[in-house]
Amino acid sequence: MFSKSRVSAARSARAAGYCAVVFARGPALLVLVPVLVYSAALCLVGVGLLVLPLELRLLRRLADHERERLGRWAATPTAPAGPHARKRLMAVLTDPATGRDLRWAPCMMVAGTVLGCFGAALFVFPAAVLVLVGLWWLFPADEPIRLMMDVPIDGWGAVVYAGVPQFLLSVLLALFGPPLFARLLASVSRWLLAPSAAAILAERVSTLDRTRAGAIHAHGSELRRIERDLHDGTQARLVSLAMQLGLAERALGSDPAAVGPLLARAREGAEEAMAELRDVLRSVYPPILADRGLSGAVSAVAARCPVSATVDVGELGDVPPQVEVAVYFAVTEALTNAAKHAHARAVTVTLARDGGILRAEITDDGRGGAAEGGGTGLRGMRQRVEAVDGRVRVQSPPGGPTLITVECPCAS
Repeated sequence: MFSKSRVSAARSARAAGYCAVVFARGPALLVLVPVLVYSAALCLVGVGLLVLPLELRLLRRLADHERERLGRWAATPTAPAGPHARKRLMAVLTDPATGRDLRWAPCMMVAGTVLGCFGAALFVFPAAVLVLVGLWWLFPADEPIRLMMDVPIDGWGAVVYAGVPQFLLSVLLALFGPPLFARLLASVSRWLLAPSAAAILAERVSTLDRTRAGAIHAHGSELRRIERDLHDGTQARLVSLAMQLGLAERALGSDPAAVGPLLARAREGAEEAMAELRDVLRSVYPPILADRGLSGAVSAVAARCPVSATVDVGELGDVPPQVEVAVYFAVTEALTNAAKHAHARAVTVTLARDGGILRAEITDDGRGGAAEGGGTGLRGMRQRVEAVDGRVRVQSPPGGPTLITVECPCAS
């Protein structure tokens, strides 16, 4: 019972925080919406053409911040629309997300401010009731404090039979009120910000085209790498092995004593060729994934990492093989980058599954500034993950820390 109450209180606190953010955004929208209207009118004389794109980009930031927060309270979250690609006014106005931003702003300026205020106020309502009831003696005797039940609280007896029930009622309102207002606010925002079915389909087609091209490029790069490894490594070892055996064959009749060292070198070359061949095969599909699963494979990679690595693995359930391979190589690449490029001292790897999404987070305390290109392997990581319909987010400010988040769908 106590555990359920604690969970309800934590959920109410998160909901109240969301309502407070929406309420705090109200004054910004209250200023921004009239400014947008005024700038649109100034476009008739040309002045608004300069400032309106800037204001619309500011509105996009506010709307995208709301889109990012919808996942917790809306049934179907809305992905951020992203920044405007160009600064020209027509490019901004023809962006489909701009229309959704413009219809969201005035509605949330009013409804968001009111509902957000109620949701946040209900959470602190019990504290206010407790303070007012406990300080009843500060009020004049002819004007005692009256709360929800309109019963005057003019003594400790009134505190017991009237103040305590009102406090308990305020606690119930604080537990169940903020989540209700948060879901209502999120539903309104999702309805205003969510793209149409046609826009979702178009975005999906565009994403599939991009990920397909990335997957083909990654596959081609992988084939070229395997060919290079086999040509420069295994094939060279086998050629050397054949030469050693040929020399041994020639020396067998004329100098039998020289055959032994030649065969020994041939055996060493065969062992080295087999080791290199095993390395190439592991790069295609690591056998450790089949033997120990994703959690065991990641733990083994972290144990071999030259940087101190900590692995935290939750319950992953059944993960498709292609997703296991993508996440495994992403974690391996991130650990390599932490040691080779970031010069980190410690790395933390977290694997968890949230419904149908497998999430891997790799955090290091290195120097940051990670970017695609420059031999970091981030582009290849992104292409491999996007090939299984996943996504990669990199947060690496200069000076660190670096956080790489890999999310892959793995629903059955």
